[in-house]
Amino acid sequence: MGGETKLTGPDLEAGVAEEDVGAGASLLGHARGEAVLLVRNGDELHAVSATCTHYGGPLAEGRVIGDSIRCPWHHACFDLRTGAALRAPALNPLPCYDVERSDGRIRVGARRGDPVSLRRTSALRTIAIVGAGAAGESAAESLRREGYDGEILLFGADEELPVDRPNLSKDYLAGTAPEEWLPLRPPSFFGEQKIALALGTRVTAIDPAAHRLTLADGREVAWDALLLTTGADPVRPPLPGAELAHVHTLRTLADSRDIIARATRVKRVVVIGASFIGMEATASLRARGLEVHVVAPEKIPFGRTLGPELGDFLRGVHAEHDVHFHLDQSVTGIDAQSVTLASGERLPADLVVLGVGVRPSLEIAQAAGLTIDRGIVVDDRLRTSAAGVFAAGDVARFPYAPTGESVRIEHWAVAQRMGRTAALNILGRDVAFSSPPFFWTTQYDVTINYVGHAESWDRVEIAGSLAARDATVAYRRGGQTVAIATLGRDQTSLDAEAAFERGDEAALGAFGLTR
Repeated sequence: MGGETKLTGPDLEAGVAEEDVGAGASLLGHARGEAVLLVRNGDELHAVSATCTHYGGPLAEGRVIGDSIRCPWHHACFDLRTGAALRAPALNPLPCYDVERSDGRIRVGARRGDPVSLRRTSALRTIAIVGAGAAGESAAESLRREGYDGEILLFGADEELPVDRPNLSKDYLAGTAPEEWLPLRPPSFFGEQKIALALGTRVTAIDPAAHRLTLADGREVAWDALLLTTGADPVRPPLPGAELAHVHTLRTLADSRDIIARATRVKRVVVIGASFIGMEATASLRARGLEVHVVAPEKIPFGRTLGPELGDFLRGVHAEHDVHFHLDQSVTGIDAQSVTLASGERLPADLVVLGVGVRPSLEIAQAAGLTIDRGIVVDDRLRTSAAGVFAAGDVARFPYAPTGESVRIEHWAVAQRMGRTAALNILGRDVAFSSPPFFWTTQYDVTINYVGHAESWDRVEIAGSLAARDATVAYRRGGQTVAIATLGRDQTSLDAEAAFERGDEAALGAFGLTR
């Protein structure tokens, strides 16, 4: 899915001169009909596929950082030596090629096989994962990649396979991505990996002391380690008419399908809430030619998450696409034909989409006596207050090292990365979760990348031009940079991520000033 790297540059199978690939440089070429990136990293030469395995991003426009190569689009990260997927949203490893050096020339040889995990026997016979979303699916895969040879039980309350959730409000909803793109893995994958995926299966209780969980049908299942990735549920506000059939939340594939089915036979939509889901849905429904009205209590969309400047820019982008805003407004009721605002205005509506946020799914954790604080409280190893029980993804509240805050972050890539870290720690690797938070939003032809986490800030500094869609936005609090957003500057976003990883405030402080 996504982009495709065209064959360009030299024939690397025939070879290039040593001096064509300088220190720290890369060269885009091709070998055996495939786009290949030749990279000199220190004294080593590497040849890898030039196309990211996530959405097909051009790795020649990415960054080599340490022994990794990173995609400019969504920050997928791969090992340069082996091609192994190191960081979400990468799922599949990156193809690698042999490199030969002789007579002052460099030649790319045969394509290697995918990295193979050594099977490791573990004292843990059964690892249970409750929740088959981003974090749960990532954890199950990571356990196998790390060589765990015991039983993996993955329980998903949804009837569908784990899907690429960001697409549900973007291309799929807009009608530009087929449903075949959505499953993260085909059904056969879970059988091949010996991951017991139970769909449409709700866990109703966990007993940390007895190491047992209970399913909705009354069955009990024993486990040696447990990972809670129960995610979050969309908020349906207590409004008259909120339960009507034409009023939808957007969280699952079934939700997106239902909205699409109705969108094909109606003309007028009201989106309640200017959240990322709400505004991405707005863009997608406008792409289908529907009239869309957005109602939200804030005066500027995204003002509290992205700041007034970037929020006002995005409002303008939607206005250019003829979206009608009703800001600084609330809804008092919904009926079969309309949405009523507190001002008394009635907006005709054949379809209503609720984008007013989500709540973490805490019920079974709370009932089991785990420590709860607006999420399941975990330490930096993602361990809960109960021995042998871990939590990851939207449901987990974890210590965020850069600021010392306890945070819960609802980002897709963050959930995937947490799932991997939880898997490593279940296996005793003792790894802190320290990946800088990252998300992206696409609305029409505008994509914003965001690295870091800013629940508040003192000032916003902007370099470049939002109007020209070429800008870096830095969020500062005190003497610290807490987040960097970019518009049309993918490589800057990768540089910011690397600076956050290093804790390099000097580098972070330069973003948003002169670049």
